[in-house]
Amino acid sequence: MSNDTTGQTTPLDHRTGEWRPPRGRMGLRLAIVLIVVILVAGLVLASVALGRSSSSSRSTINVTGSGTVQGTPDTLNFQIGVQTVAASAAAALAQNNARVLSLENTLLANGVTKKNMQTSGLNIYQNTNNNGQVTGFSVVDDLNVTMHNLKMAGATIDAAARAAGNGVQLYGVSFSISNQSKLLAAARAKAMRNAHTEASQVAAGGGAGIGSIVKVTNQENTSPNVIYPFAATNAKAAAGVPIQAGSQSINVQVSVTYALNG
Repeated sequence: MSNDTTGQTTPLDHRTGEWRPPRGRMGLRLAIVLIVVILVAGLVLASVALGRSSSSSRSTINVTGSGTVQGTPDTLNFQIGVQTVAASAAAALAQNNARVLSLENTLLANGVTKKNMQTSGLNIYQNTNNNGQVTGFSVVDDLNVTMHNLKMAGATIDAAARAAGNGVQLYGVSFSISNQSKLLAAARAKAMRNAHTEASQVAAGGGAGIGSIVKVTNQENTSPNVIYPFAATNAKAAAGVPIQAGSQSINVQVSVTYALNG
C-alpha cells in the first residue's frame, strides 16, 4: 500500500508492485469522470468540424425572373336575376318564381346546362314609405351562369333578359381561361430563361460564372378577370349586347438560387 497526495491509500499489486485501479465507489467515480471528459472532447471536435464545413460552403446568387403570356378567354360568367314587387310577400314570391322559371328555360334553350346555373341569391323584403308604412314586398332571385360557348353569349343574354321581363337585373360579365396548363408552362419557361440571363449577367460583372441550380421557388399569377358591370332595368336595354372576350395575361415569377463558379 502507498499514500497519495490526498492522504488516501492507493493499492499496489503485491506480486508486481504496480498500482492497481481502486475498486468500489472510488473506481466508479473515476470511470464516470473519464467518460464525461471523452464526451466533452468529442463535442468540441464536432463543433470545430461543423464550423469549418460551414465556412467552406459554395457561394450562391439569387435572382428573380418573370414570364408573361397572353391567352384568349373561353369562358363567360354573368349574374342575372329577376325582381318582382307585389302587395303581399306570397304574391311577390309566386310571380317571381314563374319569371325565374321562364328565365331558366330560356337559358337552357340557348346552350346553358343545368350544372352551369346556380342560385346565388334569394331575398324577400318589405317596401316602406317615408312614414315607415309597408307599401308592398319585393322578391329578388339571382342566378350565376357560366357559358363555354362565347359565340352564343350575346344572344343568350338577350333572350334571357326578354324572358325575365321588366324586372330583369344583369350585374355584369367576367371572362376566364378554363385550361391554363399550356399557358402556365410557356410562362414558366420564359421566367426561367429570364432568371438565367439575369444571373449570368450579374455573375459576369463580378468575374464569376453560374453553376447548377440550388433552389427554385415559383409563383403563378393570373390577371383579374375582365369585368364589364352594368344593370338592365328592362328587356330592351339588354337586347343586342355585344360580347368581346379580349385577352388575359398569365404571369409566372420564379426565384432561383444558382451556385457560383470562380
